[in-house]
Amino acid sequence: MSTRTDSGGEDPIIESRDQMIALFEGGEKPPEKWKIGTEHEKFVYSKKDHHAPSYEEKGGIHTLLIGLTRYGWEPVFEGENIIALAGPDGTVSLEPAGQLELSGAPLDNLHQTCAETGRHLEQVKHVGDMLGLGFLGLGMWPDKTRAELPVMPKGRYGIMLNHMPRVGTMGLDMMLRTCTIQVNLDYCSEAKMAKMFRTSLALQPLATALFANSPFKEGKPNGFLSYRSHIWSDTDPARTGMLPFVFEDGFGYERYADYALDVPMYFVYRDGKYIDAAGQSFRDFLKGKLPALPGELPRESDWADHLSTAFPEVRLKSFMEMRGADGGPWNRICALPALWVGLLYDDTALNAAWDVVSNWTMEERQTLRDSVPKLALDAPIPGGRTLQDIAGEVLNIAQSGLSARARFNGSGDNETGYLDALHEVVSSGKVPAQRLLDHYHGAWNGDVSHVYEEMSF
Repeated sequence: MSTRTDSGGEDPIIESRDQMIALFEGGEKPPEKWKIGTEHEKFVYSKKDHHAPSYEEKGGIHTLLIGLTRYGWEPVFEGENIIALAGPDGTVSLEPAGQLELSGAPLDNLHQTCAETGRHLEQVKHVGDMLGLGFLGLGMWPDKTRAELPVMPKGRYGIMLNHMPRVGTMGLDMMLRTCTIQVNLDYCSEAKMAKMFRTSLALQPLATALFANSPFKEGKPNGFLSYRSHIWSDTDPARTGMLPFVFEDGFGYERYADYALDVPMYFVYRDGKYIDAAGQSFRDFLKGKLPALPGELPRESDWADHLSTAFPEVRLKSFMEMRGADGGPWNRICALPALWVGLLYDDTALNAAWDVVSNWTMEERQTLRDSVPKLALDAPIPGGRTLQDIAGEVLNIAQSGLSARARFNGSGDNETGYLDALHEVVSSGKVPAQRLLDHYHGAWNGDVSHVYEEMSF
């Protein structure tokens, strides 16, 4: 989740709808300037007993952040607490229960993305070794109850933790017990954004299946392959889901702004503090009638903050976010941006990918989204087929898109190799969660603690 900092500059009051639309328009870039931003989260645990360390305990999360400053990271404070780190490789931040996230810098190619990932993981492993901490690449805590998990000292998290049980049964699980990999991509126009959004939203269940990596809950199989994805089905319906309007004629910046305006607020950030506005309306804010700040009008930063509190499978800000994948090991962190860059950043590949899904109805898309957390590649798609039947075709489209980009590393390799982990999933027919379940029912003899050896970075 986003880490808020004061800009230190003038923050204009929103006086017209055009200012809200301008945030999306301001994200437009010519294709030659498109970047790739990759975010990945991992669970932090004590190597001694596998407990999730608190922020304040000796050798805990605060100490971990301090340790990372040896690599040039600069602390970001909320009050007296360090809640993030900023540096050339982006931002290191904390999820609600201490999950550690790298929000990577915008980069030119996947070689740089994988190098950035490698630097970060080497740094956290080095500091973790000194503190007796390990880092786990999964989509959900395999063995922790909510009660066993700490809460980080970030103001927005307190507001969200209080609000979540009012609107769904699994919002606290989303905050405290999950990890994801996300990719942020650029667009050049409203029309291109709309086509990229539709294509990626329709194919997001395929990404969920390929990266499904959360089959355990509180020490036992949970009946799902991506329980993390299932959690979103009852987190907060007002700010999640497949967004049917995206597939309607005329979809663009204004329609997304209308959607965001109807998403209930969480907070307003003023003078370094979060003011609870949970459940209140941004439309009222625009009229100066927000109960949390009566008489005040929103600023452009408030709109940017509000956009970060909607959680659909694909999200629009001044860039597009792909949000469908479970957390996982190093090669899958590199594979997710490879998938989406290959499908969306080349026109021929984008057209081919849209052709795969363009005839699906909204009901069929929703059925797929609902079934994929449990069935993964066996989830049904139109025509009496399953995701497995199109997975290879979609990967080949992504591969062609990456080949067309012709971005080479020092050894002369293009970017297609980063898809290898996904090709292996498709050729075997087994997603990562199914392999973990095989271990659990086999060599692990029903002891899920072995996952710490298998899935740690």
